[in-house]
Amino acid sequence: MDIAPYPLHDRLAMDLDEVIKALGHPVRREILQWLKEPEKHFADQAHPLEVGVCAGMFARCGLSQSTVSTHLAVLQRAGLVSTRRIGQWVFYKRNDDTIAAFLRQIGQEL
Repeated sequence: MDIAPYPLHDRLAMDLDEVIKALGHPVRREILQWLKEPEKHFADQAHPLEVGVCAGMFARCGLSQSTVSTHLAVLQRAGLVSTRRIGQWVFYKRNDDTIAAFLRQIGQEL
């Protein structure tokens, strides 16, 4: 018999904690704000914004590429962004479903 390592409510709480941790850094919140209106912040991207924003475009935050990649990975693990690989490029989009679920859950719990 397979038993999940944590009861369902604990797994949901862990997801909530992951999102809260991801939102705890101002750069990650700024990235999510940019992704809310990519046409406003990334109009100069060569690829269509419908596929997402290319990882290299986030250099605008003034951090090294490896630091930006770490921030994007944290957002991805928390489910706040989704990725799509096209050739050598990785594109990022906001996951508005996860953001809405987070807001509902936090509203119920607090």
